[in-house]
Amino acid sequence: MTFSSIIAQEKTKELITPPYLQKGDTIVILAPAGILKPGRKAVVLQAKKLAESWGLKAVLGKNIFKNGKHFAGSDEERCQDFQDALDNPNIKAIWSARGGYGSVRILDLLDFTKFKQSPKWIIGYSDITAFHNHIHNLGVEIIHGMMATSLEEKPEDIIETISSFKNALFGKQLSYTIPSSSYNRKGNVDGQIIGGNLAILTSMLGSESQLNTDHKILFIEEIGEYKYSIDRMLQSLKRAKYFTKVKAVIIGDMSLIKKNSTKWGSSIEQLILDVVPSNIPVLFNFPAGHEADNRAMIFGRNIKLTVGKEKSSVVFK
Repeated sequence: MTFSSIIAQEKTKELITPPYLQKGDTIVILAPAGILKPGRKAVVLQAKKLAESWGLKAVLGKNIFKNGKHFAGSDEERCQDFQDALDNPNIKAIWSARGGYGSVRILDLLDFTKFKQSPKWIIGYSDITAFHNHIHNLGVEIIHGMMATSLEEKPEDIIETISSFKNALFGKQLSYTIPSSSYNRKGNVDGQIIGGNLAILTSMLGSESQLNTDHKILFIEEIGEYKYSIDRMLQSLKRAKYFTKVKAVIIGDMSLIKKNSTKWGSSIEQLILDVVPSNIPVLFNFPAGHEADNRAMIFGRNIKLTVGKEKSSVVFK
C-alpha cells in the first residue's frame, strides 16, 4: 500500500484504541533512542516501582542500559528490544525511558505486523514523536506523556504529569482547563488531535510517517532551538500543507529558546501566529512538552477544544 493510500484510508476511519491497562498487566520500559548513562539507572528503577504501585507488572528491555555512545545500544539492540515488545502478547504497553535522538534510526527496521493485529500503547514524547507519527498512520492511538526520566523532576512539580499519565493508561477521561493567553485566537473546535515535537514532525516530511493534518487539531512543542530555527521548521510544515486545512493548533512548551546574536524581533507567540492562517484558532501555553508539568494526551483521539478569553479547555472524548 502506498503512503498516499494509507493516508486516504486513515482519514476515513476512527483509530483503534489499544486495550486500557488493568491490574496484573505487563508494561515494558525500554530505551529506543538516547543513552541512559549509569547515573540514570536509579530513576528507571523508580519508574518501574511506580508502575508496580499501580498493580502492573513492569519489566525492562534487556538492552536498556547498553552503551552505544550517543545511543542506548546499537540500532540493532534498540530495535530488538522494541520488536520483542511489539511481538510479545503479554506486554500491553511500551513505555520509553527517555527520548534524545535515535528513534528514526530504527523505525524502518521494525515489523509492525503483529502490532497491527494486536495493538498496544506506545508512550513517550519528544523524539518518540517519530513512533507516534508512524503508528498514527497505521491507524492506532498513542499516548503523548511522561517517560521514565520524567521522575527526575521535583515530586511536587509532576503531580499532574503522573496522575494524567495513569488516567490515560487506565482509561479515565482526560480533561484540562488552563488560563488563556492574550495571544490565543479564540474558537470552539471538535477534531482529532495529532502532532508532537516540532523538529521530529519536520524530519518526518516526505516519508511514510508524515502526518495528514486535514481537518485535524495539531499539537506542537519544542526545546532548545533558536527562534529562526523554529520559524524555519514551521515554514517547512506550512509548505507541506500542514496548516492549509487544519482545524486548530495547540502550542505546548517552547522551552529553553536560545538567544541569537541577531534578534528575531518578536515573541515566540507572534512568530507562530505569523505562520498559522488567521482564521485558525490557536491555543498557547498548553502544559505538555519538556517542562515538569507534562499532561498526558491521546493522539488520534477526538477532542473538544475551547479557546476562550479567560479560560480554555481540552476535553478528550
